Amino acid sequence: MPLLATYLGLGGTFITDTGNFLARNRWRLTVFDLAIRTGGIPEHETMTDNTYVGAVDQGTTGTRFMVFDHSGQVVANAYEKHVQQYPQPGWVEHDPHEIWENTKAVTERALDAANLSADQLEAIGVTNQRETTLLWDADTGRPLHNALVWQDRRTTDRVERLRNEGKADDVQAKTGLEPDAYFSATKAEWLLDNADPITTRRARPVDVRERASAGEVLFGTIDTWLIYNLTGNHVTDVTNASRTMLFDIHEMEWDDELCEEFRVPKEVLPEVRPSSDENYYGYTDPDGFLGEEIPVAGALGDQQAALFGQTCFDAGDAKNTYGTGSFFLMNTGNEAVTSDNGLLTTVGFQRSGEPVQYALEGSIFITGAAIEWLEDMTIIDAPAETEKLARSVDSTDGVYFVPAFTGLGAPHWDQRARGTLVGLTRGTRREHIVRATLESIAYQTRDVAEAMEADSGIDMGALRVDGGAVKNNFLCQLQSDIIGSGIVRPQVDETTALGSAYAAGLAVGYWSDLDELTANWQVDRQFEPEMEAERADRRYEQWSDAVERSLDWSGE
Repeated sequence: MPLLATYLGLGGTFITDTGNFLARNRWRLTVFDLAIRTGGIPEHETMTDNTYVGAVDQGTTGTRFMVFDHSGQVVANAYEKHVQQYPQPGWVEHDPHEIWENTKAVTERALDAANLSADQLEAIGVTNQRETTLLWDADTGRPLHNALVWQDRRTTDRVERLRNEGKADDVQAKTGLEPDAYFSATKAEWLLDNADPITTRRARPVDVRERASAGEVLFGTIDTWLIYNLTGNHVTDVTNASRTMLFDIHEMEWDDELCEEFRVPKEVLPEVRPSSDENYYGYTDPDGFLGEEIPVAGALGDQQAALFGQTCFDAGDAKNTYGTGSFFLMNTGNEAVTSDNGLLTTVGFQRSGEPVQYALEGSIFITGAAIEWLEDMTIIDAPAETEKLARSVDSTDGVYFVPAFTGLGAPHWDQRARGTLVGLTRGTRREHIVRATLESIAYQTRDVAEAMEADSGIDMGALRVDGGAVKNNFLCQLQSDIIGSGIVRPQVDETTALGSAYAAGLAVGYWSDLDELTANWQVDRQFEPEMEAERADRRYEQWSDAVERSLDWSGE
């Protein structure tokens, strides 16, 4: 204790608020670092040696809990799928209760498998499938309806009415978003109109809108739902707010006119906080499933989390995540760059007390989900087969697959496009279809890359990639060939979870600054173009022809 007493005698400022856990953590880090430099405490006893940061990664198909050490390496990992519900064609729903139960289960399972206790977690971060929307009862915490998933197209007519009324440009100017059923605003509007009336202690069931206007109903994307269940607090972060189509990304606040347009009472909306929040979103309940009071201090929508996890901290840095869909983001710094080529302007991330970092985004709705479709159709038995099958043929033999199952996102933005297979002959085999499916992922990424370069004025260098599909070396090489640029795969490819862990860990002082995170990032493998540029261009032109045949297909 002499060192501690000496430090306090110096008048240190790190414990100005002893009730603030952050201040205690920062003070602890500083004292330990000072002790190490002066020889007062062995280095192996620093804060980070036996403690970790956890991340809830709640995705479209399942929920994962991962634990990371100070070097950004995975020390625990557990995953659980949830049911995909399709009540009608074009409708996609998830059970929020199932998602929360799975979150608890994977958290406990990951800790148990790694022989860790919850009190070894310095913080928890959350990352989530964006735009997926739900409402719940503020009194009971009970969801009023299944969550409407980002892929859900039931509000297509509503968006088309908005366009026909000439309001699309105004919406995009405030939100940076191309008006689409993809985003949360029309989903929230539909839920408020269609969720079952709530039975309360009152004599009659009460209309959802009536209770919503009274602040008795809560709105959230999945991050908000999880943080609410973890801490009891109703908050979201700036990245998820920016995907609702209710948030002005320039003023950084919920917009009165947008809320009025979509008839969403502001009373239902969560408080918006930084992605890495030194004031914390709250603490886990010590009487809850973890049995500990752990700060929940970071949250980002999944694609922004991957941008952060890939350490794309500077303007011009870009990454592409290959998951259910693929999402290509480029950091544009403190400037919200307006797209002229069908991209979205979105919030990249924000740290406490610092300016917002913006990004350009190309949202590709279906990539990994196309592989799942191959499995559903029994064309393959497992995703791992795709690489071997694709390599077994020299080409697709003229087959092109446009996986527009839920319309096309950037840069086409056609809600009525539908999946299309063209070029089939009697000689077409499953190997050709599998290869065409992998090629569709690469072509859609080139669609976005060309738009990105046109909007930003920056010639893209090597593209950082992550997500489950990048384990496929054939796809990575194909992607490099099709876009004519290097592809860099990091050692830790679960960068979505890593990004949310970084955000939470920075907030509590587990990591000191962005430079420390950048030092953690390491390359697993880099792929360079091998295909002749002329051949790649010719095949890309045929892809564009196939896309034209998929557009405006669905009349319903």
